[in-house]
Amino acid sequence: QVQLMESGGGSVQPGGSLKLSCQASGNTYRRRLDMAWFRQVPGKKREGVASTEDDGSTKYDDSVKGRFIIYRGDTENTVILEMNSLQPDDAAMYICAADWSARWFSEHEYQFWGQGTRVTVSP
Repeated sequence: QVQLMESGGGSVQPGGSLKLSCQASGNTYRRRLDMAWFRQVPGKKREGVASTEDDGSTKYDDSVKGRFIIYRGDTENTVILEMNSLQPDDAAMYICAADWSARWFSEHEYQFWGQGTRVTVSP
């Protein structure tokens, strides 16, 4: 089993920045995981924000392109989401997902999910 631990959420003003981290632990079989960040707001469908495959390729939702950056951390199976120019519409619970063979924002292909870290954007 693989466990995901997110950190880095918080409250910022519009235009501010936050950096989220997600670290996988447990039985990863020493293989690089496909990892992604989703976000969810109460009453709305969960949406993919940014994803990185095991080969290092990345994909972003149009709403965050040019503002968010996803990259691998120094520790194996750690992924960082750097969020800049945050706006009120970015406020959500950000949830990390991982699997050995998931594609981009295909939710059903991710076997492992974190508990989420909350991001609040308000004046």
